[in-house]
Amino acid sequence: MSRRGKRASDTPKLNIKKVFATIMIIIVIIMIIVSLKKLLTPNDKQTKDVSSLTTYIPVYENEKWGVIDNKGNTVVNLEYDEMIVVPDNNKDIFICVYDIDYNNEKYKTKVINKEGKEVFTNYEMVEALENTDESIVWYEENVLKYQKDGKYGLIDFDGREIVEPIYDNIYAMPGIENSIIIETNGKKGLVNAVTEQIIIEPKYLEITSLSESYENGYIVKNENKKCGIIAPDKTKILDEKYDDIRKVSGNNYYIVIENGTLEVIDSSSNVILNKGYDSIEEIALDNFVIIKNSKYGVIDKNGQTVLPAEYENIKFAFADYFIVQKDGKYGIINKDGNQVVNFEYDTISYIKTADFFKAEKQDYTTDIIDRTFNKVLSNVIISELNIEDGYLRVRSGNDYKYYNFKFEEKSNKEVLTRNTLFLVKENGKYGYENKNGERIVDCIYDDAKEQNQFGYCAVNKEGLWGALKSDGTIVVEPSKNLENYLYIDFISEWYRHNDLSINVYTK
Repeated sequence: MSRRGKRASDTPKLNIKKVFATIMIIIVIIMIIVSLKKLLTPNDKQTKDVSSLTTYIPVYENEKWGVIDNKGNTVVNLEYDEMIVVPDNNKDIFICVYDIDYNNEKYKTKVINKEGKEVFTNYEMVEALENTDESIVWYEENVLKYQKDGKYGLIDFDGREIVEPIYDNIYAMPGIENSIIIETNGKKGLVNAVTEQIIIEPKYLEITSLSESYENGYIVKNENKKCGIIAPDKTKILDEKYDDIRKVSGNNYYIVIENGTLEVIDSSSNVILNKGYDSIEEIALDNFVIIKNSKYGVIDKNGQTVLPAEYENIKFAFADYFIVQKDGKYGIINKDGNQVVNFEYDTISYIKTADFFKAEKQDYTTDIIDRTFNKVLSNVIISELNIEDGYLRVRSGNDYKYYNFKFEEKSNKEVLTRNTLFLVKENGKYGYENKNGERIVDCIYDDAKEQNQFGYCAVNKEGLWGALKSDGTIVVEPSKNLENYLYIDFISEWYRHNDLSINVYTK
């Protein structure tokens, strides 16, 4: 996600069809924090910047765009009318748009490095491959498209040609990483950006991903409008003989429509189930979450009822347990229908990578439930979920606490191992100390944030925000009114744009 961004909503856009959500929820903030931490490497020196890896970030001021590094140094001057695309935040590859004709949506591009030198000059109209899951925008890793004589090809970030320019169009498969669609003569194929191979020749009417990850394969539709499945290694999983294939799979089972009948088949095309349901929503081991008469239930591969179709919603959790909705509230039951978590929540989600349940209540607080269905944290607000480093930061009342995934309370020094400064609170005011417990910044601030991935600390005094460097000295006096900002973060004098779907800083 560190490679995500888009043009600011108040500037002209080259593609008027792109519309992005402006209302962000807390999970977006969590995703931003988790992804940006991957940019860092540890640094034990307590008076040096914590971020030893140079990163590049687009910036916007006075209707002009530029680029800074993670020290706040200007890398590309603010002189461009459109957002400068940084496809990889750790590489000095900056795609600039100029000579823009907004009426006809025509423009030119050039690629420059941190010295301002133009690179990839032997290619025309080099552009990043933008992708989106309808809330967050990112750029495909290590692959760029270019144009020659009205046709498109692909190069990598070193300027090496991957795909020659013979295609009518090239674009990223929406919402799916590393899957690049190529088109010629109205037919579609696919390039795997990881292997840099054409894994599907351009002969299909449609190509879509079977799931949220490209590793599970692609649904293809041929010119006879028959569907099949092709794996990322070019293996044909299902022949193109089905009227439709649903984006539901698991345990080598697939949901297809053949001769008007919705069927469950295996990878050998053997029919496992073809009746007893109106729809199949999820595959859970050898069980299937179904809809029948507008209600959810579960049946096994023999068509026997596991859970009767009497619920408003069912999601598989793990093993023999299901998250279910009944009378408008969510709880958890086992395959025998026995309740293990009460029906008292507005939503419940199983965080597989951390192995716990996040159960949200009507008052917007959350209970954390472990895999043995014990309530280990109650009435908290999750402000950070860091899968990489294995901890939660939660707000309970007016205080923030840290927990590992064993739900043992930890200090900020124990979990924020890359930081040089650590937030402390005294007499209702905030300051900072180092890892040895020495006070570096007196507790004089009304509000403050933990040191960020770039080494800066956001501090608030009398309702206005400013920033400190990693040694505790002031880089921005508290002077910024960011009252309505969902996520407050600084890189030197620059602060995070309030549209969290873009990775952009401003002044």
